[in-house]
Amino acid sequence: MDVFISDISVFLPNAPVENDQIEHILGMVHDTPSRTKNIVLRNNRIKRRYYAIDPATGATTHSNAQLAAEAIRALHPYPGFSPDDMTCLCCATSQADQLMPGHASMVHGELASRPCEIVSTAGVCVSGMMALKYAFMNVAQGLHASAVACASELASPTMRGRMSEFSDPPHGDLENNPELAFNADFLRWMLSDGAGAAYLTAERPPDRLALRIDWIEIISYANEMETCMYMGANKNPDGSLTFWRDSASPQDIIRDRMLLLQQDVKLLNEKVIPLTVGRPLTSLIQKYGISGEDFDWFLPHFSSHYFRQPVYDQMKAVGCEIPDQRWFTNLYEKGNTGSASIFVSMEELLHSGRLKAGERILCYIPESGRFATCFVQLTVV
Repeated sequence: MDVFISDISVFLPNAPVENDQIEHILGMVHDTPSRTKNIVLRNNRIKRRYYAIDPATGATTHSNAQLAAEAIRALHPYPGFSPDDMTCLCCATSQADQLMPGHASMVHGELASRPCEIVSTAGVCVSGMMALKYAFMNVAQGLHASAVACASELASPTMRGRMSEFSDPPHGDLENNPELAFNADFLRWMLSDGAGAAYLTAERPPDRLALRIDWIEIISYANEMETCMYMGANKNPDGSLTFWRDSASPQDIIRDRMLLLQQDVKLLNEKVIPLTVGRPLTSLIQKYGISGEDFDWFLPHFSSHYFRQPVYDQMKAVGCEIPDQRWFTNLYEKGNTGSASIFVSMEELLHSGRLKAGERILCYIPESGRFATCFVQLTVV
């Protein structure tokens, strides 16, 4: 059975934050201006992002669940749609507001809609596609006539200066090797808050363009790779993790920075491109017989402009080159919203007036948590 994305909506909180406003809103670390900010921003080329923080008071304006609920309320797959029409709700995030219950439960509670099936998918960026695939399979199997998939991220509270007790790397090293900044405050100048939602149906809407989901492929390499991005733990020299619950005291959890998002930069730079582009794309070329010429649009989720050329080079090397003029990204204007990023890109492209029936789209979503990747083929109908 065909499954269509009949509508996509996005919610980005508050006014956009320009580069020179970041430290004013998030606060400085140890009351000292960052020495790495301008170098990192020059490499990621993000101009603005969104924070669920009141710039005047510093108070959090939305919970993660509220961000998701706002995106779902903004869906308009047909006149008169409301969350009460949902029978299946699939919600993804990297950082839920609480350890339990599941994120979908909290989103459902915010919506206060009728009883429905729910599922929470956790992880990093690919978790959004896990939610989309669960919704897709339910509709494809006829278990539900429609389903909502949503991904949301609330990163800004943990990026506040008072939460960050790292030290800036030497300035000279950053100039020569900008990836070294990732270990320090790279993510403070990258991550953005927001949510995106997709409404999936077995019937395509008669009065608008929609996206048919042809296939969704999710591949994990955690069986052979150690952890790269993590939170609630610290990484040991042998690659294993020490978890927050094994700390001797609550004070140790804070002292050891276990509540901060951390990343093994050396491992990231060695493995993220071959493991999320080259190796999986080679297998998909064999499975589906695809080539770069098959696609009119390429929607990549890359965390920084720093990775744009390496992604292109790897795709070309494995025989799936897609020229730059067919790429679409709004990273530079919307920031990196993690698992919601691909929804934010799809929403803008779908409503841009640039798509034509029959065009094909290839989406790419990498995840450095313990290395996973997702590719999605969509057809405009």
